[in-house]
Amino acid sequence: MLIPHHLLEAGTLTRLIEDFVTREGTDNGDDTELETRVQRVRRALEKGEAVIVFDPESEQCQLALKRDVPREWLEQG
Repeated sequence: MLIPHHLLEAGTLTRLIEDFVTREGTDNGDDTELETRVQRVRRALEKGEAVIVFDPESEQCQLALKRDVPREWLEQG
């Protein structure tokens, strides 16, 4: 299930993005400041290049590139 980013409270969205950009393995040696990485992801969400995926079974949210999401999920929205 996809969650439109604009439906999340601002603080919740920021925490979700911060969790994503600070996860082990996501920085790939990138020494860019946290705020800059957060803004990059926020812009990707706003442009529709990234989406928020919610798994009801695990009750977990995940950020993903739109191109990596199954087409049928995109058509449900």
